[in-house]
Amino acid sequence: MRAGCVLALLLALPMGSAQAETVYKCVAGGQTIYQQAPCAKQQHQEVLQLTDSAPADGRVAPMPTAPPSRDQLTVTDETPPRPAAPLPTLYLCVRATDGKTYTSSNGHPDAYAAPLGVLVAVDNGLANTYGSRNAAVSSFPEINRGKGNAAAIATSNYVWVRDQCRPMSPAETCGALRDQNDVNQKAIRNAFKSERGPLDAKDVQLRSQLQNCD
Repeated sequence: MRAGCVLALLLALPMGSAQAETVYKCVAGGQTIYQQAPCAKQQHQEVLQLTDSAPADGRVAPMPTAPPSRDQLTVTDETPPRPAAPLPTLYLCVRATDGKTYTSSNGHPDAYAAPLGVLVAVDNGLANTYGSRNAAVSSFPEINRGKGNAAAIATSNYVWVRDQCRPMSPAETCGALRDQNDVNQKAIRNAFKSERGPLDAKDVQLRSQLQNCD
C-alpha cells in the first residue's frame, strides 16, 4: 500500500475528542510506511502527533473568529474632554491714585510714583477706601503737615504709593473670568488670522477654568 493511502487511513481512524494520536513514520529501502506501532530497528523512524479537534458529540467545531480588519474598526474623531483647570488666584485691588478697583493676579503690586496733587484731589476717596485719611497717606509726610502745605507743593512733588489688594472669593473669581472671556471673544472676532494665536490660547485656558464655575 502506498504511503499516502496509509496516512489517509490513519487519519480516518476514530480518536478521542481533543486527544493526540501517535503515528510512526518508518522509512527503509526508499519506502515510507505510516503505522501506529514503533518502526523496526532497521527502519528510520519519525514520531508524529495527530490531534482530533472535533467535539465529542459529533458536532462540527465552529470556525475561529478572525480579528476585525482595519476597515471594520470603528474610528471616532471625538477627543476626551480636557480636565478642568483649577480656578486661578485673583485679587481685587484699589488704585491709590483714583480709588478705582481692578482685578490682578498679583496681590502685592509694586509701589509707584504718583503726583501729590492727584492724591490731594482724591483724598476723600482714599479715606473711604482705606478706612481713614491718615491710613491712606501715612507714608507721605507732605500731606500730614496740613492741607495748605500739601496744596502748595502738589504741582511739583511726587510721592510713592502702593495699591491695596485682597483675595477674591470663588464667586468673584468666576465673575472676573467671565468678563475676561467676553473681552477675549470680542478680540478674537476682530483680530486678523495672524493675530489669533495668543487669543486662541487664552480662550482655551479660560474655557477650562470656567468649568469650575456654575
